[in-house]
Amino acid sequence: MSLQQAGILIGYLSEVRGDGMDARIAEEHANELPIIKVGDEEILAGQIGSYVVIQQGNISILALVFKMWGKDRFDTTDRRKTDRFVSLIPVGEIQDNGIFVRGVRHYPTPGAKVYAVGLNEINVIFSKFRDYKFFIGQLSSHKDYHLSLDPRALFGRHFAIVGQSGSGKSWTVTSLIQNTIKAMPKTHIIMLDLHGEYCWKDRDGVLQSAFPEEQINYIDALEMEMPYWLMTYAELVDLFINRSESGASMQMTFMREILQQLKRKEAKCIGLGAVSVDTPIYFSLAEMYMQFKSANEEKKDFGKIQGALFGQFDEFLIRMQSRFNDVRYDFLLKPKIRNNSASMADLLREFVGLGAKKGNITVVDLSSVPTDVRPAVCAQVGRLAFEFNYWNPQRREFPITLICEEAHAYIPREKGGQFEGTKRMMERIAKEGRKYGVSIGVVSQRPTELSETMLSQCSSFICLRTTNPDDQAYIRGLVPEAEGDLTDILSSLGRGEALVLGEATPLPTRVQIYRPNPEPKSNDVDYFTGWREGPDDLDVSGIVKLWRTQTRK
Repeated sequence: MSLQQAGILIGYLSEVRGDGMDARIAEEHANELPIIKVGDEEILAGQIGSYVVIQQGNISILALVFKMWGKDRFDTTDRRKTDRFVSLIPVGEIQDNGIFVRGVRHYPTPGAKVYAVGLNEINVIFSKFRDYKFFIGQLSSHKDYHLSLDPRALFGRHFAIVGQSGSGKSWTVTSLIQNTIKAMPKTHIIMLDLHGEYCWKDRDGVLQSAFPEEQINYIDALEMEMPYWLMTYAELVDLFINRSESGASMQMTFMREILQQLKRKEAKCIGLGAVSVDTPIYFSLAEMYMQFKSANEEKKDFGKIQGALFGQFDEFLIRMQSRFNDVRYDFLLKPKIRNNSASMADLLREFVGLGAKKGNITVVDLSSVPTDVRPAVCAQVGRLAFEFNYWNPQRREFPITLICEEAHAYIPREKGGQFEGTKRMMERIAKEGRKYGVSIGVVSQRPTELSETMLSQCSSFICLRTTNPDDQAYIRGLVPEAEGDLTDILSSLGRGEALVLGEATPLPTRVQIYRPNPEPKSNDVDYFTGWREGPDDLDVSGIVKLWRTQTRK
């Protein structure tokens, strides 16, 4: 069926601009309840978020309604009447054969006819994408129509899920992954779960999850051990050196030299040839500390002359000793299992879901990891995924997607911060990852605080409710100019409702994301019930014990 043969006339163009068009609703549809029937479907004429077709001669344009207003006038009998207008954003052209293509090359002129679009016409537009059967929700303007995205474009070219707190980001992430696994049973996803929302242990220590048990591979970052010796030089600098200190440059130079020495020593033991400062092989952290300490205390001529580096590493040694003595960092700095180069293969198998417990999605629970070291750990997870597929001969048959929850916390917009090395690593994945079968899905409530490089590499956006003007303006700048005005509706979206933009959808689409089943542990605290029916007393001693042992329930 051709789109040009369908639809009901609802109005006429009154103004045409380079970035949009305005149309006047026909008088017969300009009443208080402008319900029209398109096929077997009843829709509101010119409803916000609905689609229309603009026709004039050989020109046929598909547009999205994003604004509606009225203008009063008086007729010849001095009776007041209201003319109704809609603002339209053109999203593509309909060719002579009825096929929809994105982009507008030929613009109509004022007076062109505007037709309502129903389910049958929408199905023609989305038919190619429906073949993927990757359904994520229902169109807000047509509840009976289920939207399928293009998974090749969504996962292959990076995507972003943005929205303010409470808009349904965790809901959307969970639903998206649940439906991804349904559509593609050999999915490979690694999720950085900063708050333990997607996989957690209940009060009895039983593992609970927002995903089916047979499909999930749960990793507690503290129990798993993510050894320091797998970190790159830049990540170790982030961990032990304050870049703002006057002696930071000296500390960084000496660390590079010591790492080279220690890794050459290990390379000889395992029969490896030339190594670099970033080669992932074991080295002794204690030995590195002692090298710094010796240089810092070195004296010559029976203690009469101080060494060239005497006193240069006081701050470094204090910071390193502090990290080493803090039990919260034991998973990183004191590995008991992964304390040799041979243990790397098992770690990687666990990461990508090929370990003893295989799964489509690996959830790395970082909720118990100290906040000041989370960025470095997140970068390490991302880098391991990237390096794994970089060297994987079957990377094209084994693509991986890294879901970065609260991405602004460790991929910040600011430059030259404490975690600059971490940021550069994640941006490298964004720029080069898709060539090697590694993509990123960033999730953030503050896109203005997220790396511009990261967002510029995303080709698809799932935008949930956003009321902050700065964030709205920033999102507007991320999408194509012709679609920028669509961001005006972000403040009116309901919970779990999103505006989907970019290459993963044939046209900008307002969609109600499916409710996930089961749901993540992200619901707002019910203050009303808690303050009416909550406990009369608490086990404060137990809370203190959990606090001291860094155990969350």
